[in-house]
Amino acid sequence: MRLRLSVALRAATRRLLIGLVTIWVVATVIFGATEILPGDVAEAVLGPDATPESLAAMRERLGLDRPVLLRYATWLDHALLRLDLGASLGSGRPVAEAVGDRLWNTARLAAVTALLAIPAALALGVISAIRAGSVLDRGIGLAALCAVSVPGFFVAIALVYVFAVQLGWLPALATVRPGQTFPAFLRSVALPSATLAIGLMPHIIRQTRNALLAALSHAHIEMAVLKGVPRSAIILRHALPNALAPILNIVALVSAYLVAGVVVVETVFGFPGLGRLMVDAVATRDTPVAQACALIFATTYVVANALADTLAVLANPRLRVPR
Repeated sequence: MRLRLSVALRAATRRLLIGLVTIWVVATVIFGATEILPGDVAEAVLGPDATPESLAAMRERLGLDRPVLLRYATWLDHALLRLDLGASLGSGRPVAEAVGDRLWNTARLAAVTALLAIPAALALGVISAIRAGSVLDRGIGLAALCAVSVPGFFVAIALVYVFAVQLGWLPALATVRPGQTFPAFLRSVALPSATLAIGLMPHIIRQTRNALLAALSHAHIEMAVLKGVPRSAIILRHALPNALAPILNIVALVSAYLVAGVVVVETVFGFPGLGRLMVDAVATRDTPVAQACALIFATTYVVANALADTLAVLANPRLRVPR
């Protein structure tokens, strides 16, 4: 047990160091991307009727008159070292406040989707492995392949057309209000959650099936088959524990997608989350907000990758030793 924890700790430390370097690289790319956005930030803030004097004063206040390398170093120091994301150019509010509410909405949407989609996908993957080669297995595989091949925005539009326009069962726009009851919130996020679920479930289904079938090729599994142990018992009791590492890995990565992959879904459904906030910030040249959203998405992916690697080490049977 101590060996497993030691190996997991070393893996987590290594992934943390790699993650920090990755975040620095991503932060550099984010800064460069916001710098090359078309348009003038000062003009976007003051409007097209601003005078040259007011534009010059605004550029000086925002530091746009300084060299780009100096601005990059200053932004990196504030954003990554001091965790000071600045203030929104549009509203003047601190970026942390503007992002906080939207991040909470996105986290709630991700939690609802995960609680519904991940158990269902794991169950379908196990069923597909138990009935490998059957009509049911082929049907699940074909449905997963079709789902993963369709763009998310098309799925969202199709769901809106069927359930909101034709049937009228669910709202086309995801309205979130303060003091909203939980059933009302579930109804408002039903279509966005379904869209996200359709995008992530195929990956878990296919990975679960493949991991279980790979575990079934081990010698001790073949011995259990020769002894006449039922296939369902073999998969659940013997194969599934040996297949946990890749399954946990894909679940952790998919969980990151639920937070960082919501840009299209939130935009289509008008959901007031972090993804839509970033789209609006890019459209209005609100650079501090756009940079903060992109950093949050990047950090989420880095943390999810580190967590996936650590869980894979802990779940690897070859690292288990007697206490």
